[in-house]
Amino acid sequence: MRRTCGIHSISAAIRANFKTTTTTTSTTSRSSACAFSSTHHASFLSRSTRGKLCTSSTFKRTHTTFVSSTPSTAASNSRSLLSRARGTSRTSVRAMGVNDEFSDKDLFSLPEPPAVKCSAADAKDWAGDVLFVGLTEDSYDAEAKSLSAEAKKVLDGFGAGVMATVMEILSDEEFKLKPGTSKLFSTCGVCSAKNICIVGLGKIDETAKKWGKSTWQVLGATMKSVSKENKSKTAALVTPGVASPVVEDIGNGLFLGAYESTRFKSKQKSNGALSSLELLGCSVDGLDDKIAGAFALAKGQTMARYLVEAPPNVGSPKHLAECAAMIQKTFPDVFELTVLGRKECEDMGMGCYLSVGEAADTESQFIHLKYKGPGWTESSPKIGFVGKGVTFDSGGYNIKAGAGSMIEMMKFDMGGAGAVLGSAFAVGGIKPANVEVNFITAACENMINGHGLRPGDVITASNGKTVEVNNTDAEGRLTLCDAIIYAGKQKCDTIVDIATLTGACIVALGMGIGGIYANTDELAADLTDSAATHGEKLWRMPLEEDYMEYLKSPVADMKNTGIRWGGSITAALYLKEFVPEKTSWAHIDMAGPVWGEKNGGA
Repeated sequence: MRRTCGIHSISAAIRANFKTTTTTTSTTSRSSACAFSSTHHASFLSRSTRGKLCTSSTFKRTHTTFVSSTPSTAASNSRSLLSRARGTSRTSVRAMGVNDEFSDKDLFSLPEPPAVKCSAADAKDWAGDVLFVGLTEDSYDAEAKSLSAEAKKVLDGFGAGVMATVMEILSDEEFKLKPGTSKLFSTCGVCSAKNICIVGLGKIDETAKKWGKSTWQVLGATMKSVSKENKSKTAALVTPGVASPVVEDIGNGLFLGAYESTRFKSKQKSNGALSSLELLGCSVDGLDDKIAGAFALAKGQTMARYLVEAPPNVGSPKHLAECAAMIQKTFPDVFELTVLGRKECEDMGMGCYLSVGEAADTESQFIHLKYKGPGWTESSPKIGFVGKGVTFDSGGYNIKAGAGSMIEMMKFDMGGAGAVLGSAFAVGGIKPANVEVNFITAACENMINGHGLRPGDVITASNGKTVEVNNTDAEGRLTLCDAIIYAGKQKCDTIVDIATLTGACIVALGMGIGGIYANTDELAADLTDSAATHGEKLWRMPLEEDYMEYLKSPVADMKNTGIRWGGSITAALYLKEFVPEKTSWAHIDMAGPVWGEKNGGA
């Protein structure tokens, strides 16, 4: 990644249909295979084999092909030829994954969501730890110091003491009923609820906001934060004057709210003990299915956070492969997993991808999770979701150095892979029907040694195109081009790639907005609408064909970077060259949104 930071949370789960298939694949490995054992919601390498290579040459695994291989002396791709020409061909690769000091931790374990149900009970009769009263700005007239009829009706039921406290809170000029504001007080036993919390919903006509987080997502996150701070286990919500809250967004906020990255701390913190939420005075059709879908999506987003925030000595290419294996083990009826090692990628001619990981001690892992939904047939729509998986980016010989290089943050340069694997986890939980989704990431590290990719090298992609490397820190597009070609070979009708690709996109759009490029208006609209629905910000960028001039090379088919200006556009144009004809394609540059210190990281 060139001067990159960045993640855009997981995009909306893909809609489609599905058939349950269970097969057992027998595979003879060219070298060795990793043994797995299952845990709650995850499977990892068993403690006896974690970080080691098994000696067995043949293994069986439901829906899984797992290949780990050493470099071939008969390799055909351009990087192997270069390496042998230098007389430095390696004979072994050291696989790294979770370090020994973290091998006793379940790094993929997800928190349990609260149970959510509707109740016809009056708010005054509800008994539990905290009752949330959601009020819009329209509920309180500051000049008249009066409540709307709906709010007054609900709060009057608690008696004069509670009403007086609420009016005192609302009359405080520093407290506004904006989304995310809250004020909790004890009822001192005058009613069944131990505490009441006034939460702001903003203006009633903005509760359906479609740019950024919705009012209901913010509300869910606020309730989670308040409950966590006060160690509340049971909660209820009443929203006077609002006919029907958006329960999917509330569920999303409840799961993701008050998130803290604590997995690598010696003293663990709970992500919240809230066990139940009752929605009072409302009825929601299909509540259980809506909440289940919301939690499935939120679990996928959390898995993406886990992967992006992991330190680089843990979040290696092997760690991403372990996550993919966990997903396949969690949803074995709908996922097949193939992980290709170096030899297999060499045989497929992936010279661009393999060149990036040439100098790393960690073995590159090409990961392919295939989802087949209920009702799947060969004629079902096929989607390719490709994520950049550079687990640490030193910049290579164009090393990241000096103030502002962000080299210490380059663990998040696999944010695209995190988004892809997080989406796979979400899709496994939602189970859209009659669709095939190919989740693909070409995982590797961009490091430096005598074997490494050099500025000026000419390498060959798996479709035969040659690329002059004029910047080794523009490595992400080299991994993505071979992954996109691979997705095309899976006969995908639509391919979407997502990556922390360019600092230029941050210059254009800032830290909070992802750039989207697409070769069809329909796909661009689908993705931007999906992002808006789920509280994410995407802005369409131009695929300016005239800028291809800057990618021309005198010695190869093209260069991997253009001029300084319009760098995000030329990066997208580079990728477009590897998209199969008649394929609908989009590229999301998530360099800005991948990381936010204000929100605690990933």
